[in-house]
Amino acid sequence: MQKEVKKSWALFIGIGLMMIGHGLQLQVMGIRAVLENFSVLTTGIFMSGYFVGYFVGSKTTPNFVSKVGHIRVFAAFASLASLSALVAVVYVNPFMWTISRFITGISLVSCYVVTESWLNDRATNKNRGQLLSAYMMVIYFGLAIGMLLLNISKPENYEPFILVSILLSVALVPILLTKRPAPKFKKIETISINELFKISPLGTLSSFFTGIIHSAFFSLIAVYATLAKFTLFETSILLFIATIAGVIGQGPIGYFSDTFDRRKVIVITTFGSSILAFISILTSNDPIQNIYYLHGFSFKKIIFFISVGLYSSLCLPLFSLNLAHTNDFVPKSKFVAAGGGLQFIFGIGAISGPILCSIFMEWFGLNGLFIFLIIAHAIIGGFGLYRMKVRETVENPDSTFTPVPATITPAGLELDPDTPATLEENSVNETGKP
Repeated sequence: MQKEVKKSWALFIGIGLMMIGHGLQLQVMGIRAVLENFSVLTTGIFMSGYFVGYFVGSKTTPNFVSKVGHIRVFAAFASLASLSALVAVVYVNPFMWTISRFITGISLVSCYVVTESWLNDRATNKNRGQLLSAYMMVIYFGLAIGMLLLNISKPENYEPFILVSILLSVALVPILLTKRPAPKFKKIETISINELFKISPLGTLSSFFTGIIHSAFFSLIAVYATLAKFTLFETSILLFIATIAGVIGQGPIGYFSDTFDRRKVIVITTFGSSILAFISILTSNDPIQNIYYLHGFSFKKIIFFISVGLYSSLCLPLFSLNLAHTNDFVPKSKFVAAGGGLQFIFGIGAISGPILCSIFMEWFGLNGLFIFLIIAHAIIGGFGLYRMKVRETVENPDSTFTPVPATITPAGLELDPDTPATLEENSVNETGKP
């Protein structure tokens, strides 16, 4: 492991603890919503609050960082995230939970911006890939551990929320105690949505629907499991499998993406996801009408877990795939700007995902979750087939598949080894003085 990866232990521990708390809070609120008899639509609405906050924070945080510095911003928003968990346990109602999720969203994206820009400042051409890989592992394994912590106490108790608050508060300690100087803030070039769509229609549309899919799936899968009468342990294992499988899937999909036409990989991945979502319906505790021959099948639940895991392994790498495909059509100097644009579009889609999906669950029952996912994936796949007919394959030797978390910010995209670190620096130090 490179020295710089080891030297970044404070950042990794801090964001890791944050992800553990986030993973636990996200799912425990979904389960608790069922126990409190909130409607699925109500749950979808307050879950969307997180993505609204995320969207707002992604636009406002860079200005905060440039004025007061990385450490102060991280400390302030980690504290707010901790507070949001306490608000959720004290005021158990949809309105306050929407506020809580909004606070969590704006807080976490602010901490992402700080962490990623700090890591990028420490990166060199030799270690950028390692830093990005380590960061992604910390993000997803932290989320996975948080989901396993569902078993520490019943969701109707206050202990899970208190633990979330503790984890988010403790995340402050490594950052505040670090001796490493905070970096200067960097100005990120941007690309308009209109320009981005002209560059890569498929990458743009797919990123929008990927945002819808990811937010719907991870916001409502615990709700689905609870309504399907899964035990708390079964629910935690399902969530853990879905998260880890998504990470594992990055490698094979990346290989095929760099070997074949990326559009073919997008099409196969999305249609494959639709098929696996349909298998999840057939093996669920509430199968679609007239599909009852699997009811007594002893391995039905095992197959359900496997199909959800395989679904996640195809679904989670979609943002990275969209990013690589879009970069096929832009010069190397525009990689970060294009990635930032795709992340913006992803965020817009993510806001609507839980709400739209919850409507389907109100209409079609539990399996409305998977019906919604099937349709969203089919739209991406269908549009991909269309684009393959109207545009020839383009190969850009500067563009390769790089696994990245879907939550990554433009600062984090600079860690991509394919991206030249040539951004203009603002002459602003940690005190905000020029």
